[in-house]
Amino acid sequence: MSALGALIRRDIRIAFRVGGGALIGVMFFLTVVVLMPFAIGPDLALLARLGPAILWLGALLASLLTLDRLFLADHDDGSLDLITMSRSPLELSCAAKALAHWLAAGLPLIIATPVLGLLLNLDVSATAAVALTLLAGTPALTFTGMIGAALAVTLHRGGLLLAVLVLPLSIPVLIFGVAASEAAITGPLSFGGPFSILCALSLFGLVIGPFAAAASLRHGLD
Repeated sequence: MSALGALIRRDIRIAFRVGGGALIGVMFFLTVVVLMPFAIGPDLALLARLGPAILWLGALLASLLTLDRLFLADHDDGSLDLITMSRSPLELSCAAKALAHWLAAGLPLIIATPVLGLLLNLDVSATAAVALTLLAGTPALTFTGMIGAALAVTLHRGGLLLAVLVLPLSIPVLIFGVAASEAAITGPLSFGGPFSILCALSLFGLVIGPFAAAASLRHGLD
């Protein structure tokens, strides 16, 4: 467990260094949300109605933008081989790296949501609902995206493959995340249904993602 804790701390420190990638996702998220009002126009009612979908779409794209760094840097400097050969199970190491990625790249998106919600004419309760759904759903984006990152790390032009693999897996998370946000804001659907499915998707990714990513890494590094 101490080795896994050290791996998490190491990845977080690397992510927050200059060029580490943690702030790239936040800046991309900010850019998407800031540009949307200019594209939609001055209709505040329309902006508020589309606000949850805009925030969720921005979070999904920002998460995808930083996923390629999950294993690539370790593969380039050779530390991925050491992680694979360590005494800690590779599945736990993959889970630890995904958790570090979410803490460095996913959690800042949730923290920034209340501020960005003001740009989309969302009130405090609506912004809080969107932030809650992001808190429940963004782990699913990370743990399912980890599978694509593991497959792409040893392949040429893996970034394109990563997008092709991860986007279809992210669509259910996007659908139920937006549905839960809109149910909490406007109704008439119940918030509990789509939110429970969103939590289940994150738990499913937590269970399946590390095993699938570890199997992909073992096959790709052989």
